[in-house]
Amino acid sequence: MVDEGVVDGDWEYRPLRLPAGVSRRTATTQLAIHAEFSGWELSRTLVFGDGSRKIWLRRRRTAASLPGVIT
Repeated sequence: MVDEGVVDGDWEYRPLRLPAGVSRRTATTQLAIHAEFSGWELSRTLVFGDGSRKIWLRRRRTAASLPGVIT
């Protein structure tokens, strides 16, 4: 499940929630897909007691994503 992203300075962040049943291998594959095709990198991981994970992805903002910038 992907929540709405947050912009902070030159970075944009997107939280990603993985349920408890997702294996480490599946989680790694999912994160690799986000990195390869969308330019995201791992910023932070939080593991909950029930085994679910909340992951924050980040990427540098580009000129195309900045409001009011014409390229």
